[in-house]
Amino acid sequence: MEINFDIYKLETPYIIVDEARLIRNLEILKGVIDRTGCKILLAQKAFSMFSLYPKIRQYLHGTTASGLYEAKLGFEEMGGETHIYSPAFDEREFTEIAVICNHIVFNSFAQWEKFGKIALDAGCRCGIRINPEYSTQQHEIYDPCAPASRLGVPISGFGGELPDGISGLHFHTLCEQNADALIKTLAAVEEKFGRYLPGLQWLNFGGGHHITREDYDVEALVAEINRVQEKYDLTVYLEPGEAVVLNAGYLVASVREIIDYGTPIAILDTSAACHMPDVLEMPYRPPLLDSGMPGEKEYTYKLGGTTCLAGDIIGAYSFDKPLSEGDRLVFGDMAHYTMVKTNTFNGMKLPSIAIAGADGEIRLVKSFGYENFKARLS
Repeated sequence: MEINFDIYKLETPYIIVDEARLIRNLEILKGVIDRTGCKILLAQKAFSMFSLYPKIRQYLHGTTASGLYEAKLGFEEMGGETHIYSPAFDEREFTEIAVICNHIVFNSFAQWEKFGKIALDAGCRCGIRINPEYSTQQHEIYDPCAPASRLGVPISGFGGELPDGISGLHFHTLCEQNADALIKTLAAVEEKFGRYLPGLQWLNFGGGHHITREDYDVEALVAEINRVQEKYDLTVYLEPGEAVVLNAGYLVASVREIIDYGTPIAILDTSAACHMPDVLEMPYRPPLLDSGMPGEKEYTYKLGGTTCLAGDIIGAYSFDKPLSEGDRLVFGDMAHYTMVKTNTFNGMKLPSIAIAGADGEIRLVKSFGYENFKARLS
């Protein structure tokens, strides 16, 4: 992992996005668009740093949302196409959703029957999320095809022809995966739902495609997109979140205290529970600049946060020299699923948000204080 900014420029903790790396990712995605004519959207559930939307919209077609607030953010700050999917829409919000969204994907035919006319009258393109019931990953918490999934309609839920007004289908089954998983999933989709694909206007492949990862098979992705579009005469959509900012963000923290009662522990001014919850949910071990696996280097420490949660542990890392109070640690790949998941448990201060510009300048976008903590409470 390499960085090209001064880690001491801002007070910790802070999350910083490297604009040059973001542009690199966007250029890869734009290459897929140019070679296929598909459309790619930013999945805001992974990354909603709207200060960078003016840059992102130069490459992508718009945003996808999981609810009204994300939809409004994408509509207001990104423009282009605004797509939305929810397991169940709130009828108090749906009219506003229909006004600002181009595509609305329903999780069931019952949801379609309840809201479809409102969506069509507003000029929306409507679709159904399908569940191909084909798992390609091991993380059940992130597997929409796990048994008894609430996400999408399996083939057993299709009673006949698609209702008039449904112009597309959507599936989302992948998580940080390569094109081989997509190819296998598409085979399951075509086997089970193939009769419905001719005559559709669009097919959404969802997210989870690690397109900007170094070992990702872009050629296979391009071939599959072109094959599906030509075979069924429709437009393919992709909605990656992680791929847009993969390896483009960092969380910079400081060591507050070193304790050692048999195991050296460094307590940081950040928190797995509050600032990088995927570390606990996945679980996930984030990369750390100039560190190694436990025992790989001479000095090994368990890194922990400052909350009262006993399990607020980021992991064990080794270093070439002892850690000291005030040392700064740089965690990598911290742009996606960080800012959107941060919380103020224990009254933890939220990390500041910054941009390392392609011009070499660091720009503080936003910082947080007590008022942000208090505003969420009553």
